[in-house]
Amino acid sequence: MSSSNYIEKVAIVGAGGNSGKHMAEALLKTGKHTVTAITRFGSDSQLPEGVEVKQVDYNIQSSLVEALQGQDALIITMAVMAAPDQHSKLVQAAADAGVPWVLPNDWSPDTANEGLVKDVAPFQKQPQQRDLIAKLGKSSFIAVATGFWYEWSLAIPAAYGFDFANRAVTLFDDGEAKISTSTWPQVGRAVAGLLSLPVHPEGNDKDRCLDRFRNSLVYVASFTVSQNDMLASVLRATQTSLDDWKVTKESSTERYKGGIEAMQKGDRTGFAKMMYTRVFFPDDCGNHEKTRGTINNLLGLPKENIDEATKAAIQRSKEMKWGH
Repeated sequence: MSSSNYIEKVAIVGAGGNSGKHMAEALLKTGKHTVTAITRFGSDSQLPEGVEVKQVDYNIQSSLVEALQGQDALIITMAVMAAPDQHSKLVQAAADAGVPWVLPNDWSPDTANEGLVKDVAPFQKQPQQRDLIAKLGKSSFIAVATGFWYEWSLAIPAAYGFDFANRAVTLFDDGEAKISTSTWPQVGRAVAGLLSLPVHPEGNDKDRCLDRFRNSLVYVASFTVSQNDMLASVLRATQTSLDDWKVTKESSTERYKGGIEAMQKGDRTGFAKMMYTRVFFPDDCGNHEKTRGTINNLLGLPKENIDEATKAAIQRSKEMKWGH
């Protein structure tokens, strides 16, 4: 564990995943961090070059504690459907190993928004995860709210409403509700920038340090856009006109309710409709750039080209098969 005022050793759960891979690569690119992937025994996950590996057995707590010994920070990224106790086991292990900082599995819209958390059951885990870290009192957390992944979500018809295969889009209400959304590379840069800050203030700069964000949420984004903004980007990226697309409108509240009903009938697309549509309600719950502000400028995050991100989403839609 580092005795300096900077984080050096970083462990990542999910370093081979969609988001974790970009975090690991960005951390390594700084030249300031050693990155260790925490993986299950027998995992064949492809990891970025330069990442060290510690294999663990989640059924043996001492295995997790040993893997985390000497780490300055633990980043947790895992799928929505991961085992319910996996996160708490990691948090307990981090506490037992004396890991000072934990970035829990947030990476989502604003889970400090009570209305959103109430209406989207999967988001109810995040406040509980943060509370456990605080209750154990051994590690401090910084939760990073990113909004939904742009290149992932735009590729799924049930998510942001775009069906690229059929050139169709469903606008929720009038398509004008703005949400904050992030690309995987931007979140990777955000994590690397955050964990490259000094732990305690240096000189007269009291803002650029981890102490400022101890046990709190921070907010980052690539874009804060409406569906209409996304559609304009799609038209540019595909070099098509509005006449080439079938555009329909649907009440956001009715779509949300319909998603719940579909879930109850066993339709897996209902889950996506319920979860995604809720952030497009006209209450700004999905617009954390407006309601909370972001730390993009503090971290020096670049302004991204939305059309390039849209092209990545379109390519992803061709490679993956989604329900409608």
